[in-house]
Amino acid sequence: MVEVRGRTMRRFASEVGRARRAGAAFAGAAVLLAAAACGVGTDEVESVAAMEELVIGVNTDQPGLGEKVSDSGNSYDAFAGFDIRVAKEIARNLGVNAANVSFKAVSSSNRERLLGNGEVDLVVASYSITPERKLKNVAFGGPYYVAHQDVMVRQSDAAAIKSIHDLAGKRVCRVEGSLSFERIHDEQGVAAVPVNADGYGACLDMLIAGRLDAVSTDDLILAGLARRAAEEGRFVKVVGAPVSDERYGVGLRAGDVDGCEAVNEAITKMYQDDTIPVHLHRWFDDSGLEPSETVPQFEGCE
Repeated sequence: MVEVRGRTMRRFASEVGRARRAGAAFAGAAVLLAAAACGVGTDEVESVAAMEELVIGVNTDQPGLGEKVSDSGNSYDAFAGFDIRVAKEIARNLGVNAANVSFKAVSSSNRERLLGNGEVDLVVASYSITPERKLKNVAFGGPYYVAHQDVMVRQSDAAAIKSIHDLAGKRVCRVEGSLSFERIHDEQGVAAVPVNADGYGACLDMLIAGRLDAVSTDDLILAGLARRAAEEGRFVKVVGAPVSDERYGVGLRAGDVDGCEAVNEAITKMYQDDTIPVHLHRWFDDSGLEPSETVPQFEGCE
């Protein structure tokens, strides 16, 4: 066993198969020694399927999905939202006790880096599966939900902006690391004007303040932001003109096939026992969005 960041993790060579649960640790260790004796390389990714502790990367500024709600020293209780519940259920299904699960704030701009350098073991943060992200040494379990990119505007502008095609010449929020602006500007050819922000919570503030004209990103994110605005007496509208499928995946380090398969098993159980549908309705029923309960088709883990 190898001590990494103060946590005990079992390492097994992929050529001979890694143990996927703690009960297989001794057998896995014996296989690893045999592989080493035969000259098989052992510099493999530590699988989340065999970890006794987990650090999970989550968003902090997306109401309904991932939001920091407390400054408690216990990060497990400091965040709330649909993604947070999914993350907790994945950890539970991986056999990791809640006391050994911690959450770490991530952003669209640093998710790949934090996964790659081992600061987080998983990312559950409205993280859309894309070919570009797979090239950044990231693997994905899931998806656990399929969202759709849409547009949010001030209520007073709703009559003039009814789809992404009405955003030509308009100031639209762009968050570093997110692909949402590129989807409308590059892929759809809409000549929107980018206004940079650190995250989508900041986009909402800028929209309300009149510093931009629209926010375009996933409908779950927009629904949570719209609810937050309404709670504050400020009214915005999600126009209801989806332009893409955003397949929310669980980010893992590339090469962790065992971990990917274990995550997919956990997601399957969450649909079978209605955990995902129940929490979708819990977090989004009062936002006006009707979330889908359809089970997504998984990505391959190889």
